[in-house]
Amino acid sequence: MRAGRSLSDALSGLEAGSSLAAAAQDLAYGTLRNLGLLDAILIQLLRKPAKPALHALLLCALYQLRARPRSSHTTVDQAVRAVSRLEPAAKGLANAVLRNYLREADALVARCDSEVAHYSYPQWWIDRVRAAWPQAWESLLNAGNLHPPMTLRVNRRRLSPEQYLARLGERGITGDVVGAQAVLLERPLPIETLPGFSAGEVSVQDAGAQLAAPLLDVQPGMRVLDACAAPGGKSGHILELADCALTALDNDPARVSRIRDNLTRLGFSARIVCGDCSSLGEWSKDGPFDRILLDAPCTASGVVKRHPDIKWLRRESDIAQLAATQSRMLDALWQQLAPGGKLLYATCSVFPQENAETIASFLARYSAARRLPLAGLEAGQLLPDPRHDGFFYALLEKH
Repeated sequence: MRAGRSLSDALSGLEAGSSLAAAAQDLAYGTLRNLGLLDAILIQLLRKPAKPALHALLLCALYQLRARPRSSHTTVDQAVRAVSRLEPAAKGLANAVLRNYLREADALVARCDSEVAHYSYPQWWIDRVRAAWPQAWESLLNAGNLHPPMTLRVNRRRLSPEQYLARLGERGITGDVVGAQAVLLERPLPIETLPGFSAGEVSVQDAGAQLAAPLLDVQPGMRVLDACAAPGGKSGHILELADCALTALDNDPARVSRIRDNLTRLGFSARIVCGDCSSLGEWSKDGPFDRILLDAPCTASGVVKRHPDIKWLRRESDIAQLAATQSRMLDALWQQLAPGGKLLYATCSVFPQENAETIASFLARYSAARRLPLAGLEAGQLLPDPRHDGFFYALLEKH
C-alpha cells in the first residue's frame, strides 16, 4: 500500500474463500483502519526507521496485539518468526519492540495525542471533513473506521425482501429489511452461502448505492445509459426496475467482463461497450438517451470502511484532478441526453468539491439544466453511518 498498490490488488494472489485469505484480509484491513495510531506507537518504539517491509509487519503485529490481547504471546512468537524469514538480522529488534509495547502500552497510547493518531486519517482529510461538515465531522470519520455491513438487494422480479428474509430465517440467518429492496444481514456471510444468489434472486449492494436506480426514474421502453457501469451492480438494479434498452459503458476492459457476468447471473441482457464516456465513440450511437447514470470516478471517500487503504493512498491534490474529470464527463454526457431526459450524477465521496461544487459549476454552464429535488436528500449528500456508506446524488433534467 505504501508503494501505491491498492489493498485489493495486494491480496488478489490469495485463494478466494480460503482461511488464509480471510485471516490476511482481517489483518490488513484492521491495520489500515487503525494506521494513524499504530504508526504513532511504532515511531516511539523504534530508535531509527525500519525498512518498509519490516515496518509493515510490525504494524500488523501491533494491530493484532491490540485487537486480541489474550493471544499476545502467540502473536509475538508468530511475528518474530515471520521477521526471521523476512529480515533475519531484525529478529531481536522485532522481539524487543513488541515486548516493550506489551509493557508500556497505556503510556505509549497516551502519548499519541495527534488528530492523525486519534482518528486514523491523514491530517488534510480530517481538515477537509471538518470544514465541510462542522456538525457531523467526528461521526463521519468514526463511521469510516467501522466494519462495513453486508447488505443485499433483493430482485423484486423474483420475490419481495420480506419473502427473502423469511428464507434466510429458515437457515438461521438473521437480518432486517431496509428500504424498498434491501436486506441488511446481522453478520456478513460468504456469497456462496446465500440462498438464491447464483440464481439471481439477490445481489450484494450497499443500501446507499441502492438509491441510484430508483432516483433515475427509468420507465419501460426508455433508452438508458449507465456511463461508468462496472462491475454492473447499478445496471442490474435498473433492469430489475424497468424493461428498458440499456447500454452499459465502462473504459476498463478487465472490468467490462464483470458487467456481463453480473447481468447474466440476474438473467438480463444489455449492450455492453468498452469506451470512454468523456468522448464520443461507439456507445453514443445508441443515443440520445432518455436517462443517463453517471456514477463518476471520485476519491471514494464515502466508502473507506470497505476500502481503508483509500485513506492513505489518496492525496489532497487528487480531489481537484477528479473534479475536473467529473466535469468533462458531465459535459460530454449532457450532449447525449434527450430533451426532457434526466441525468443522475452520483459519487461515493463526502468532499463537496466533487459533489455540490461540481454540480453548481455545471448548472452555471448550462442554462437548459435544472436540478430536481430528491425526497429525503435535500442537499444530495448521504453521509456514511453504521448502516450504509456515503454517497452524493444530483438529478438533472434537460429542458
